[in-house]
Amino acid sequence: MPNHAITYRLIKKEKHTGARLGELITPHGTFPTPMFMPVGTQATVKTLAPEEVKEMGAGVILSNTYHLWIRPGDELIAQAGGLHQFMNWDQPILTDSGGFQVYSLVQNKKNITEEGVKFKSHLDGSELFMSPEVSIGIQNNLGSDIMMSFDECPPYYSDFDYVKHSIERTTRWAERGMKAHKNWDKQGLFGIMQGAGFKELREQSARDLTSMDFSGYSIGGLAVGESHAEMNAVLDYATDLLPENKPRYLMGVGAPDSLIDGVIRGVDMFDCVLPTRIARNGTLMTSFGRCNIKNAKYEHDFGPLDPECDCYTCRNYSRAYLRHLIKADETFGLRLCSYHNVYFLLNLMKCVRQAILEDNLLEFREDFCEKYGYNKEGAPDF
Repeated sequence: MPNHAITYRLIKKEKHTGARLGELITPHGTFPTPMFMPVGTQATVKTLAPEEVKEMGAGVILSNTYHLWIRPGDELIAQAGGLHQFMNWDQPILTDSGGFQVYSLVQNKKNITEEGVKFKSHLDGSELFMSPEVSIGIQNNLGSDIMMSFDECPPYYSDFDYVKHSIERTTRWAERGMKAHKNWDKQGLFGIMQGAGFKELREQSARDLTSMDFSGYSIGGLAVGESHAEMNAVLDYATDLLPENKPRYLMGVGAPDSLIDGVIRGVDMFDCVLPTRIARNGTLMTSFGRCNIKNAKYEHDFGPLDPECDCYTCRNYSRAYLRHLIKADETFGLRLCSYHNVYFLLNLMKCVRQAILEDNLLEFREDFCEKYGYNKEGAPDF
């Protein structure tokens, strides 16, 4: 049995929903769950310093195995002492397997075989090959606290036979990844449940993976084009298929309503590039809904971005100033907007944890969604 570097402690269940309040225990500290994890694809959360990400309350951050393998190279990062030292981050790091990026670069499904996946680099078009052993080896070099198994993420609307074949191969790849992983006392390894929208296949995937005693379990194959209702329908049963004493991670989800709905259904961990990606276009999440700061009505608006937010951006700068920076394509504007959006989601999860503690998560969801604009025709742009 592996000596797990990652463990989970369940503190409380919300009495109306079963939402979990807990702790994720890692080699680089213990942090409360449910949590949102900012994404630092290339060993940086875009435009933000590690100190800023930490001061706003982040626990775990993500980096991308494929991108760091391609540039600057996992061996170089290993020479630097690992990813923590390389990027000056002393809290936990989660690395994905690279699978999601690899499949977006595959030219033909014939290039996905039992052995692994052949594809072309997005940088120079060179031929590359990724397998469970390669992915685990890269992540061992990176030294992340939490590693992901190499899997295939089939499109949500794939047919039953293809998804069944895919999850069975993903299970075999998971077994190979476990055998390749040598640092169980320093790095946890999560299995990834797949199965698209097919309950039978989700059950099969979960049954196979949980028999292998991973450090935690991810729910993959969601937030890939299906509707919000379809995602919730899968989560209604998927989390119950996973062990209660292990962390549950929903991959690639960052919309506020999806975070709350995922927590209600028993998810502990979330990640998404959403907050920094939309910030770079001047789109900001606020207590009153999404705001496009480039709109002309903010040109003479000298009030704070979100009067109910106490982040650095909202305490110090006006909507008019943010609009000017974004319109002028100033880097400082990208930083301020990114800071606010990441802070907003981290603070949302802090409020969600308090609602679990007080057993009023459903009331919190109703109030938040009403104010944010989810219950109206589109979110308001105040």
